[in-house]
Amino acid sequence: MEESKDTMRLDKWLWCARFFKTRALAATAIKGNKIRVNDNAIKAAKNIKPGDKLTIRKPPYQHDITVLKLSKNRLSASQAVLLYEETAESIQTREELAKQIKAESASFPRTRGRPSKRDRRHIIRFIRKTPDQIDED
Repeated sequence: MEESKDTMRLDKWLWCARFFKTRALAATAIKGNKIRVNDNAIKAAKNIKPGDKLTIRKPPYQHDITVLKLSKNRLSASQAVLLYEETAESIQTREELAKQIKAESASFPRTRGRPSKRDRRHIIRFIRKTPDQIDED
C-alpha cells in the first residue's frame, strides 16, 4: 500500500509530538481508546494528515488538538509544540483541573512516614487507655 507524503501513522506522530515517551505507549493508548481522530475510534496504523482533530485523554487531563504539521523525526519540546494547535477550551479546562488538583493535595498533607519509637509508644498508650482514663487527661 503506497503512503502519500502528506500522511503519517498516528502512533508515530504522537511520539514525534511528545505526547508519549515511546511509540509502544502511544499504540497502547490508541488500543485503549484514549485517542480519537475526528471523533472516531481508530487503530495505531491509522494515517493522519494536517487538519485532523485529535482528542488525547491522558488521565486526568484531556487535550483537544488540531494537527498542523507532520514530522519524520522526534523533535525538541519547543519545536514539537509547533506540530499542533490546542483549542482554547482545552487549555482552560486543563489549567482549572490542575489548580483543583493542587488545592486538593494541599488540603491532605503527606505524613512523615513510619512513626518513631517514641511516637509508637504514645500510640500504644492512647489505644490501651479506657474511656475513663481518657476523660481524666
